[in-house]
Amino acid sequence: MSAIDELKDLLSQDICQLESLADILEQEKACLSSSDTQALQSITTEKNTVLDQIRARAKQKIHALVALGYRPEGGAPSSFIRSAGLSDLAELWSQANERLAFCQEINRNNGRVISHMQKRLSRLTDIFRGASGQQKLYGAHGEQTGDSQRTILASA
Repeated sequence: MSAIDELKDLLSQDICQLESLADILEQEKACLSSSDTQALQSITTEKNTVLDQIRARAKQKIHALVALGYRPEGGAPSSFIRSAGLSDLAELWSQANERLAFCQEINRNNGRVISHMQKRLSRLTDIFRGASGQQKLYGAHGEQTGDSQRTILASA
């Protein structure tokens, strides 16, 4: 199999798996909104498996591109493919990039939902500890931290 055919095959597989990943991310979003932790665990495992396969193919694609004469320090692979006049390959590459960008957007949205849920949980924890009325400070990574004084609701 030539490097071009191998690259076309790898990109076709990527396109299919990126479509599957988009479906998985949509399922993840639904689980996050319903707080279904059991389903979320299995979806996360499935998502990680798909991502591992996509990463493995990324390495294979780089090897195939290098076999075609691509130099990694030379810039974006899409420019190399277009400049080589490989229009079918460029179209597949473009489709894969579009699906990847779509998956990244869904993943960012899911990340925002998770972040919001973590903040809510943190606020609830502060209320249970009796530290809800205290000023919040920001740590080095932008996370909120409470003041060191605590109000004790009860003791044993």
